[in-house]
Amino acid sequence: MDAVVERIRGLRYAAARVSPLPLLVRGAIFLVVLAGLLLAYPVQVLAPRGLLALTVAAVLPAVGPRRVWPTFTALVTVAGWLLATLGFDRPPALWRLLAVATLLYLAHTLCALAALLPYDGLIDPDLVLRWLARAGGVVLASAVVGIVLAGLGGVGGTAGSQVATVVGLLVAVGLSALLGWLLRRR
Repeated sequence: MDAVVERIRGLRYAAARVSPLPLLVRGAIFLVVLAGLLLAYPVQVLAPRGLLALTVAAVLPAVGPRRVWPTFTALVTVAGWLLATLGFDRPPALWRLLAVATLLYLAHTLCALAALLPYDGLIDPDLVLRWLARAGGVVLASAVVGIVLAGLGGVGGTAGSQVATVVGLLVAVGLSALLGWLLRRR
């Protein structure tokens, strides 16, 4: 019994030391993941039980960003997208695809940030703002490239689709080479 009381005291002491900025980042993780899940899944699945399950899934990466939960919720989001497009015949709109991809990336990068932030540390808000600005740049660049490639896919019928596929593959290979070079440079 004394061990349980001591553990409860330890949890109360740790909870009293939590600083607000890491809590805000974890709250943002919850909101971003939940928004991504709600956009990905069809409306027919969002009954009270389904909504409760999606809310619980959104809480998991906010609570444990260093664990498997961010990957789990990303896979659940992709499964929802596939369920909506293949199972419920929802046409894949470009705005929805970009929004879900943006929310997946933001959830990933916020989980990476939350994994680095100590609960009880005094963190400069500029650190979080710079992190979010960098993530915003990546999202903007990705959206522009995605829209351009989607536009190229519609030009020229099947030939335009092949051009967009080749350009997309070249961009993926180029970005992989750039990332490999940046890692070796370290």
